[in-house]
Amino acid sequence: MTPLTIIKGDATTPQAKGRKVIAHLCNDLGGWGKGFVLAISRRWPEPERDYRDWHRHRAGNDFGLGATRLVRVAPDMWVANIVGQRGIRRGSAGPPIRYEAVERCLSALADQVGKLGASVHMPRIGCGLAGGTWDRIEPLITRTLCARGIPVTVYDHD
Repeated sequence: MTPLTIIKGDATTPQAKGRKVIAHLCNDLGGWGKGFVLAISRRWPEPERDYRDWHRHRAGNDFGLGATRLVRVAPDMWVANIVGQRGIRRGSAGPPIRYEAVERCLSALADQVGKLGASVHMPRIGCGLAGGTWDRIEPLITRTLCARGIPVTVYDHD
């Protein structure tokens, strides 16, 4: 088991050597325009472009809750678009977060990251616009990634 590390900083500038994957939560509507995705788009155009294309062609691919897709943004860095949020609004079904989908995404991410030999970097996924709580998200990260020996750093923005 590799311990989960939480530091102050910007998840779009991972503090690690070697291969890195920046993971963040996406919704299942194809919407990209609020929250952490803005920081990603300021640095790289590819993750947004890929996400929108993935959603646009969803009838013929795996896009949907629980899906994970890596987008290479540098020779040693990828952004993981993970679909763990149903819609974008809080309603009668509660917040948009779908913990089961997040867990499926993180399990798939662990497989992909393991093959790359990379570390994972992220904000407190699911705890902003998705309306999730860290006390439910942290155990998912620990169980799916840290338990497999994958180094994970969570960044609390200043």
